[in-house]
Amino acid sequence: MPKPSLSYQVTELPPARRITHNYLDLYWWKHSIYALLEVDVTDVRLAIEDYTTRTGDALSFTGYLACCLARAVDEDKSVQAMPKGRKHLVVFDDVDVFLPVERKLGETTVAVPLIIRAANRKSLLDIHREIRQFQARPLPRGDGKPSAFQVLMSAPWPLPRLFVRLIRTASRLNPTRRVNAAGTVGVTALGMAGRGGG
Repeated sequence: MPKPSLSYQVTELPPARRITHNYLDLYWWKHSIYALLEVDVTDVRLAIEDYTTRTGDALSFTGYLACCLARAVDEDKSVQAMPKGRKHLVVFDDVDVFLPVERKLGETTVAVPLIIRAANRKSLLDIHREIRQFQARPLPRGDGKPSAFQVLMSAPWPLPRLFVRLIRTASRLNPTRRVNAAGTVGVTALGMAGRGGG
């Protein structure tokens, strides 16, 4: 699959902020933010139900979330900026949304990565159709991940950790590699882990 042509701006990181990345690297295991958020999506659910009744096609709620995220990021693209080296930030012009899509692999369900390119320039129906087309395609060997990646990530400790650090270093030198592999932002859900509103 050919790599997408990425459009971006490079800005200089102010000297006072350059040390921040080094501090974050000291605490890489604490890069998680936990939050409890409740949002009323009743109107959206009713609209999706109405669309499904009229067309017979179950509109993707995850597609709706991806569409909303892309629109929000499009209003201030600096939130998807990525470091390039020590002195620069790369701000991408398009919002490429990473989605793990549930697929059946034998008796189990796996999350297969899908990147909705330029989601900020697509309608909800465009994103919905892209997700459904991806779900209908045959699952590639190894659930879509390169075989070398799978071997390295399943190797005995500490090899996977070293491999991850190598990937992080490479993407820090050239952020387009990360965007090609994982988009600029991501949406995931708890649907695979159980039923409910997650």
